[in-house]
Amino acid sequence: MSKEYEIIQPQMIEWKTWQPSMLSSLVFICRDAEVLLIRKKTGLGAGKINAPGGKIEHGENAETAAIREVEEEVKLKVKDLRKMGTLKFQFIDGSKLALHCTVFKTLEFIGEPEETTEATPFWCNNNEIPYKEMWADDICWLPGMLEGNCFEGEFVFEGDSMLWKDIRWHQIDQES
Repeated sequence: MSKEYEIIQPQMIEWKTWQPSMLSSLVFICRDAEVLLIRKKTGLGAGKINAPGGKIEHGENAETAAIREVEEEVKLKVKDLRKMGTLKFQFIDGSKLALHCTVFKTLEFIGEPEETTEATPFWCNNNEIPYKEMWADDICWLPGMLEGNCFEGEFVFEGDSMLWKDIRWHQIDQES
C-alpha cells in the first residue's frame, strides 16, 4: 500500500463537509436502447470511455456547462436535460483531486455526433457498454441511471483503482 493510502484512508473522509477542488458535468444522451459514449482524447481520463462532459467554468452552472461541453466534444445541441445524480470523487494519489460531477440524461438532441480533438463519439447498446474501458465506478451506477433511477455516489480512487464506494438511490427534486 502506498504512503498516501496510509495517511488518507477512505473511511476517514467526512463527506458531509468535503469540498471539491473541481466541478464537472456528464451528459448521457439516449436514443431507443442506446447511449452516446465517447473515447476521451484529452484531460482527466484520456483513453477511457465516458459520456460527453467536462469542467464547469466560472459563471456557469452544471446544466449550462453540460450543454457547452456536449457541443464542444461531439458537436450536438442538447436540451431537456434531466439531473439524474451526483458523483463525488476523492483521489488520494499525488493529485489529491476532489471532483464533484453532476450527471444528466437526455433524449433530446439536434445533429449527428462528430469526432473532435477532444473525443471520438459512438452509439452503444445499453446491454453492451464496455465497462472494462471505463472508470471503475461506472458499472456501480450507470446501469441503474440508464433505467431512470436517481442517485448520489461517493468514491475514493488511487489512480485508476477504486478503493471505496457508497451509492444511494433516491428521487431527486428537479429544482435542486
